[in-house]
Amino acid sequence: MPEQPAGEHVASWYAATAHPAPERPALVGELDCDVCVVGAGFTGLSAALHLAERGLSVVVLEAARVGFGASGRNGGQIVNSYSRDMDVIEAKYGAETARALGDMAFEGNRIIRERIEQYAIDCDLADGNLFAACNRKQLAGLREHQALWERYGYRELELLEGEAVKREVNSDRYLGALVDHGGGHLHPLNLVLGQAAALESLGGRIYEQSAVEEVIHGEPLTLRTAGGRVRAERVVMAGNAYLRGVLPEIEGRSMPCGTQIIATEPLGEARARALIPLGKAVEDCNYLLDYYRLTRDNRLLYGGGVNYGGEDPADITALIRPKMLATFPQLADVKVDHAWSGTFLMTLNRLPQFGVVNGNVYYAQGYSGHGVTCTHLAGKLIAEVMHGQGERFDAFAGIPHLPFPGGRLLRVPLSALGAWYYQARDRLGI
Repeated sequence: MPEQPAGEHVASWYAATAHPAPERPALVGELDCDVCVVGAGFTGLSAALHLAERGLSVVVLEAARVGFGASGRNGGQIVNSYSRDMDVIEAKYGAETARALGDMAFEGNRIIRERIEQYAIDCDLADGNLFAACNRKQLAGLREHQALWERYGYRELELLEGEAVKREVNSDRYLGALVDHGGGHLHPLNLVLGQAAALESLGGRIYEQSAVEEVIHGEPLTLRTAGGRVRAERVVMAGNAYLRGVLPEIEGRSMPCGTQIIATEPLGEARARALIPLGKAVEDCNYLLDYYRLTRDNRLLYGGGVNYGGEDPADITALIRPKMLATFPQLADVKVDHAWSGTFLMTLNRLPQFGVVNGNVYYAQGYSGHGVTCTHLAGKLIAEVMHGQGERFDAFAGIPHLPFPGGRLLRVPLSALGAWYYQARDRLGI
């Protein structure tokens, strides 16, 4: 697979099918604004767009291209809620926190759909996703999951068992599935590019190839890049896994992790629908889960695996193709046209980190693999707290986050050991 130029989008199916977008200039010189956002991914552009809609002047500094990171290369699945179930949140952090987060668990999905409609963003939005159970323990967990979400007022779930699963997925791997009719999937790079254009239509300014090299605290703050400086009353740090060495206060309690995706050659509509008849996105219930869906041109996009520390494997296709064939052995003759990797940020408790540094630097990060919806919620909450409505932001900011055991040196091998343990449990169904 050829290397893409430094700072350009990774060579993915998304990049190959993205809508034309302008190359924004790098920052040169000095400028002032109300809010400077660091990172032009889902979190940053969601915050920027909400703030611009409230009349603030917003500048976005992006180290590479809009959507360069996880926002432009993820699985594209609109998965409701968080990477931790609400019962775990309640047990660890109390009923009040669980209720606050539960009331927001489905809001990110709504924000995405509102943005698509309001700004006419063409990003292949399709309805429905499902969670597939590989063993009886996971099936029992899906029953509990359905009951739990219904406690929080969500009624879009349907439990399938046995052969009924093949209505959705033509694979022998699964004993059951929980269908979320309110979920969905989309082309994430086109979504983030559409939001960038929406921000610019409101007067927001985006500078690409403008990595922040220093944050100079004060009132106002100053952000220095290689080519210029931005003075801002407030800053949003939204670099997630790609934010390194700029704000140490928020980098020590999370870990970059890599995940990989392949996209097959076009299968044709009949063969594609024979795999996933109703076109919903799928993820299984394993600790290191597989996730997949059909694209608009009838490819199977299949992802899975985690590399702790975020290093790319030598051969992505060799790693992911066997996972795909374990699910769909009928694809043994199919070629893989695209293979890519991306980095997400994981926290020890699998919940996102929100907070404020020095009173005027806001951040949200660490969505732990389920960031498409929560990033959009985060942007809205950042806009709220900047306008004196901090209760919902504070519900996340009040969750304590511990560093990974072993510190920076041992967090990768210890996390891999823990993952091996949970993989063994998945295989044994315990």
